[in-house]
Amino acid sequence: MISLRKILPVLTLSVLLSGCAAWFPDSEDEKIATYSEPRYTSSEPIQLKVSQIKVISEFTPSFTRPHVEHLFPVSIEKTAKLWAQDRLKAADFSTKRIAEVIIKDASVTETLEPSENKIFNSDRVRYRATLVMTIKITDPENMSQASTNVDAWRELAIPANTDIAEKEQYWNGMVTKLFDEFNTKMTANIYQYLNMYVINKPLTPTYY
Repeated sequence: MISLRKILPVLTLSVLLSGCAAWFPDSEDEKIATYSEPRYTSSEPIQLKVSQIKVISEFTPSFTRPHVEHLFPVSIEKTAKLWAQDRLKAADFSTKRIAEVIIKDASVTETLEPSENKIFNSDRVRYRATLVMTIKITDPENMSQASTNVDAWRELAIPANTDIAEKEQYWNGMVTKLFDEFNTKMTANIYQYLNMYVINKPLTPTYY
């Protein structure tokens, strides 16, 4: 069982454009793109020797620049919660052990980069998406804990005059690639650092 609750208060990656978008005609001259969070249901969930998985978000968006995560068509915070739902499974209900998936950061910032030669080059805007997540397993009977953490980020620079439809395509692609890399790294970390709590272990060690 995975429960979701809200607590109020590095990877260096290259930029590629990818993602999932559906296009629906709005008029003869205009189309509207809709985007959805990337999912990770194609892989077998990692079965943990815990009775419960709690997903906790410690991230609170500010809704003020330079933070712009609220403008993105796909939420990093929501995708992180869905990732935990897709990739982790509580598989030992006889124990009191619990796993906590703690989202510490799910932000996006923007920075204007003025052009030195505005005649030939336009100003650029640089976006930085950050995802920081910790998975912690607590065993109250043995008074022990084990945890692993991934701090991932991705940057994208585009012309400042890029229209909103094209911006959303780039933003969606950035989030998708961020999570693909995060999924690879966190999966490897779980098998390496939380190995004693995993039921369905890989046949060979997984390292990143």
